[in-house]
Amino acid sequence: MALSAAACGDTTESGDTSSGTAGKPVTVQAANGAVTIPATPKRIVSLSPTHTETLFAIGAGKQVVAVDEYSTFPAGAPKTKLSGFKPNAEAIIGYKPDLVVLSDDLDGIVKALTKVKIPVLLEPSVTKLDEAYDEITDLGQATGREADAKKLVDGMRASIQQTVAAAATKPQPASGKPAGKQLTYYHELDNQLHSVTSKTFIGQVYGLFGLRNVADKAEKASGGYPQLSREYLLKSNPDLIFLADTKCCGQNEAAVAKRSGWQDLTAVKDKRVIPLDDDIASRWGPRLPEFVKVIGAAVQKASAGA
Repeated sequence: MALSAAACGDTTESGDTSSGTAGKPVTVQAANGAVTIPATPKRIVSLSPTHTETLFAIGAGKQVVAVDEYSTFPAGAPKTKLSGFKPNAEAIIGYKPDLVVLSDDLDGIVKALTKVKIPVLLEPSVTKLDEAYDEITDLGQATGREADAKKLVDGMRASIQQTVAAAATKPQPASGKPAGKQLTYYHELDNQLHSVTSKTFIGQVYGLFGLRNVADKAEKASGGYPQLSREYLLKSNPDLIFLADTKCCGQNEAAVAKRSGWQDLTAVKDKRVIPLDDDIASRWGPRLPEFVKVIGAAVQKASAGA
C-alpha cells in the first residue's frame, strides 16, 4: 500500500536490444546497483503488481512466465502464489527466470537470487512522477522494449499534463488575493481512516491540481500514512473525499454517508465522494493517467459548483 522509497532510473547500454541485437548485454542502474542482463530475457518473473502492468504495457508480456499473487492486471498475466512480501527464493528459481523484477528487497531475496546468477532489478516504490517514468524506462531497456517504453512514458506525460491543464484553477487577481477557495481533500486508504500526506507519491499526484490535503497536519511520525481520528476528520470537513478502499473494504458514497456525523460533511452533502479503483490508486505504472483523470474530473466539478 505504502509508496515511499526512492527509485533509481539511470541506465547504460552495452548493446541495443531494442533494435534486434538480443545477444548483447544491457546494464541498468537500479536501486540494487548496476545490473547486467546478458541477453534479452525470455523468462521474466515479476514480484510487483506495478511492474507487471508495465511489462505488459510495453509489450514484454510474452516474456513473463510468472507474477506474484497481487498482480491482478492485466487479466492474462500468469498469476501464481509467489509473494513479493514473503519472497521464496527456491520457488522463484523453480520458474528458471533470466530476470526477476521486484519493488522490495525483503528477507534478503536480492542477494539470494544474485548468488545463483539470476539478474534482479530492484525498482522500489516511487516518490515523484519522474521516478515512475525512469522505472518504466529501466524495464524497457532491460527487456529489449526501449522504444515501447518511451512511447508509454510520452503518452503518460501528455495525458497527465492535459488533464491537469483542463482542471487548472483561474489565475489570481492582481491584488494577490486568491481567485477562489483552495479545495481540500481526504484520501482514504481503508475504513480505519488511514490516509496519505502530501509527502507521499499519491499526495503529490493530488498536488498537481493545487488541492490542500487535510491529513498533512496529522503527519507526525506516520511516514506519510497517518491514521486520522473521526473527530479530526469531521473538524477538517474536506471538500472532496476520495475512497481507495472500494475493493478491500466495500466503501462507497452510501456507506460513507451512514457513518456517524459524516452526513454533515461538505463532501457528503455536495455529493463529492469519489470512489476509486484501489489498485489503480496505489500503483505508479501505466494506469496512473486514469487515476489523474478521476481527480481532474472531481476538481472540475467542484470548481464549477456542481
